[in-house]
Amino acid sequence: MTDQKPRIVSVGEVMVELARSADGRYGLAYGGDTFNTAVYLARAGLPVAYATALGDDPYSDGVVALAAAEGVAGDLILRVPGRMPGLYMIETDPQGERRFYYWRDTAPARELFELPEWGKVAESLVGAGLIYFSGITLSLYSNAGLGRFLATLEVARKNGAKVAFDGNYRPRGWKGDLARARTVFMEALKRVDIAMPTFDDEAALWGDTSPEATIERMQAFGIAEIVVKNGAGGAVIAAGGERETVPVPQIVTPVDTTAAGDSFNAGYLAARLRSEKPNAAAQAAHRLAGEVILHRGAIIPRATAALH
Repeated sequence: MTDQKPRIVSVGEVMVELARSADGRYGLAYGGDTFNTAVYLARAGLPVAYATALGDDPYSDGVVALAAAEGVAGDLILRVPGRMPGLYMIETDPQGERRFYYWRDTAPARELFELPEWGKVAESLVGAGLIYFSGITLSLYSNAGLGRFLATLEVARKNGAKVAFDGNYRPRGWKGDLARARTVFMEALKRVDIAMPTFDDEAALWGDTSPEATIERMQAFGIAEIVVKNGAGGAVIAAGGERETVPVPQIVTPVDTTAAGDSFNAGYLAARLRSEKPNAAAQAAHRLAGEVILHRGAIIPRATAALH
């Protein structure tokens, strides 16, 4: 590694985002769950790289430029000639809840661990301080790609890396194959140090009846630190043999809930990497997420984020 300290590597997909504004027009941006988290980690001053694959089109260039502008290292963004990134549209209802529509089946990000340069990504993961990925990341890859990614995680952990995982289960990404999703998630959970699921997702995938049930199921995999996000119900943390609920400091009416969980994860991980206790980390995470949901789009203006 050439970095002075081991960096964070976030793995997944970043797409072209089209979001409808109040006047009915669409604005162009870029987003993706693990990319959003990478941006907010970089804004917290942490060394972070993003691992994905893009095309050689102007929109892929736009993603690379955004990563650079946000201080997210782009050396693990592989470029595939003749290809283009995925696209998603966001429709937001009056309550700020959003519905996503995707065009992403041919995005090169899906082949990250099968491209000729995949070994370069694996090598960097093995040298990382923290690896971050999500259930959406897992839904991208073929069984061959998953095998390579999970094997790399094992080697990285033996080399001292920590692995953080947000379940982020989206049934559409798994084409309704619940059995495959569960199997892949279980393999991933065996290789996780910090789990950061959202309770609603865990209920949908596993039938969990409470955040406590989610914690108990994940503890069976030996995961030492678990943070269950539960919307207005706060976050339930299990770490160091203790369990506590950290309430949301202020309930706000969201403008757009896009990236609420992604920014929460960034706020939590940034605080923990600064050696703050889980309770303080969750409070910081709530504050950042509370700010993000007051703005449209996944990545809020930098001047606003600088307040945190």
